[in-house]
Amino acid sequence: MSRFGMIVKFTTKPGRRDALVDILLNGAASEQATTECEQYIVHVSDNEPDAVWVTEIWSSPEAHEASLAREETKASIERAMPLIAGVEATKLKPLGGKGLD
Repeated sequence: MSRFGMIVKFTTKPGRRDALVDILLNGAASEQATTECEQYIVHVSDNEPDAVWVTEIWSSPEAHEASLAREETKASIERAMPLIAGVEATKLKPLGGKGLD
């Protein structure tokens, strides 16, 4: 099985970044017990006040898909959607490096 990674940039509606960050950080906390989720990090930039990035690494694409089917994840997505103006996602295949066993 090969790992699955994503970098996602969310552009929020003006002034809604912090609300989206809260939802995403709660999602990150809920993944702490999920061994298939190897990394889930939420990032912001001082230069883009309405942007949030998430980097994710999963044990496989199937593990990522399974996470999206969980009721808790679906509820988080439903809460987040009204805050989001746009999404840019790039799927990646993590190969190695510092922080990745």
